[in-house]
Amino acid sequence: MQTVLQNLIYGIQLGSIYALIALGYTMVYGVLRLINFAHGEVYMVGAFVGYYVCTEGVGGVRLPFQDLTAHPEAAGQNVALAIVALILTMAICALLGVIIERFAYRPLRNGLKNGDAHFWGLAFALPVPLKFAPSFLSLQGLTLWIVSGIVFGFLLRPVMKAMARRIVLSSSRLNALITAIGVSLLLQNGGLKVFGANPKFVPNIVPEKSLDLPFGLQIQTNSIVIFLVALVLMGILRYIVLYTQRGKAMRAISHDIEAAKLMGIDTDRIISFTFALGASLAGAAGFLVAVMTHIKITPNFGVLPGLKAFVAAVLGGAGNIPGAVVGGLTMGIAENQVSGIQSLQSYKDAVAFVILILILLLRPAGLFGKSVPEKV
Repeated sequence: MQTVLQNLIYGIQLGSIYALIALGYTMVYGVLRLINFAHGEVYMVGAFVGYYVCTEGVGGVRLPFQDLTAHPEAAGQNVALAIVALILTMAICALLGVIIERFAYRPLRNGLKNGDAHFWGLAFALPVPLKFAPSFLSLQGLTLWIVSGIVFGFLLRPVMKAMARRIVLSSSRLNALITAIGVSLLLQNGGLKVFGANPKFVPNIVPEKSLDLPFGLQIQTNSIVIFLVALVLMGILRYIVLYTQRGKAMRAISHDIEAAKLMGIDTDRIISFTFALGASLAGAAGFLVAVMTHIKITPNFGVLPGLKAFVAAVLGGAGNIPGAVVGGLTMGIAENQVSGIQSLQSYKDAVAFVILILILLLRPAGLFGKSVPEKV
């Protein structure tokens, strides 16, 4: 019984991470009916940004973290800096989410426009800082990328005009799905070039303690922090969706995007905001895992958590925000309970897909979802 309860504690910590990632999946699906399979890679980028912000710096800027093993007196300063680093990571991942939507998905909906040339220019300029600067993440590398992207963007404008006249838009969701897989692979392989193949991990920069609980249980302060931060972010998300103007616009688009356009809602802007919101939560999840658990980070770091979070979103009901939270917690608890059984430890990653098969067989709409007839 003690083992079950201990694994329940760890399961809630893991489930909080899955829930943060699953929220991005479910929000994007709610407004676009699109499964953004690149979302796991945004989680990976969040972990790497957390690593660089806390250790080596980004664009020549490094927060003055101290290794608590050598400087225990710097605990208070590090906690304050960790909050700043978390906000910075969420902002960078939100920007990445906007770029993904603007570069990859919007042209599928609206066709190519002159403004898209600048985003394509940034993509064409990706290899430039890797060739002519010591590091993409240095100030010189970022400057080279932006300047080269602007130049490539202007050069591509006539090409984009010619392509726009010949492209026939399609309403097929298969195109968007294939694009999402392509973006996922692009970010994975781009991560290998930018971050390198060697695993990285964040040193001890946040105070860590083990607290004793009744019945011989223990809980790490890291687990408490991960759960509380995830809870706060979920509360902020709930407020944004239910009580802000953009949140109401998101719900209107989710209900009927064509009617929302007729009511004067700028659907493209709201969709970009949705991507930014979901990407910021995934970035926060990556940051928390990197900083609080010291797990080794690689460019393939987000593949399996991304798939499990997708299963969590399906389990709760795709497009349902409370369902994504419940689904994420359920996934984390189930995985940890299975890993606590010695004979089943090697199958802990298979639990997500067993749950996916069962939910598709027994309740395809998910725990909180509703079966809605498809409009044709």
